[in-house]
Amino acid sequence: MRAAILAASLLMVVPASAQTVDERLPTCLACHGKNGTSAIPTVPSLGGMPVNYLLSQLYLFRENIRKVDPMNAMAAGLSDDDLRTLGALFNKMPAPPPAPALTAAEEASGADLVEKYHCNSCHMPNLSGQGTIPHIAGQHVEYVKQALVTYKNNTRRGYSPAMNEAVQAVEDADIPLLARYVSSFREPPAQ
Repeated sequence: MRAAILAASLLMVVPASAQTVDERLPTCLACHGKNGTSAIPTVPSLGGMPVNYLLSQLYLFRENIRKVDPMNAMAAGLSDDDLRTLGALFNKMPAPPPAPALTAAEEASGADLVEKYHCNSCHMPNLSGQGTIPHIAGQHVEYVKQALVTYKNNTRRGYSPAMNEAVQAVEDADIPLLARYVSSFREPPAQ
């Protein structure tokens, strides 16, 4: 009897590639957060991300160019229109809030690192990203550290080698503070 129930339930499982965007969205939101802000420290928040960044990443996952098993499975079978729909949905969600503020000394040192490594050149002065460059302000510390390390050791592929090349200059000892600064980044008040 148990075997019959198990077999029947397996027949009702629909592969991700056969699901519509609306059917897949709850699974996306389970990891990336119902409002686009992930509760999982190693999973990025996608709210407020530039649409073209989201499109490029979903394309890389769909084509198995960037390997992250759950994402490769979720993106399998998505059409280009599906990629655009998902990109637009997450882009319209609010960007993640900043992590708790750093001490004044850490804040100053972190800002110096952003200048030193030119993070604000591509990611913009407010770290909101642009085009195919992601919004990094407010991302989880662990996710930022993981991204920097995997770009630096070339185990993370992007749509171009720009980030892999840029991170080569980042000293390993600077990664923890740089990640904490990015995670807690707040725009300075208007003067």
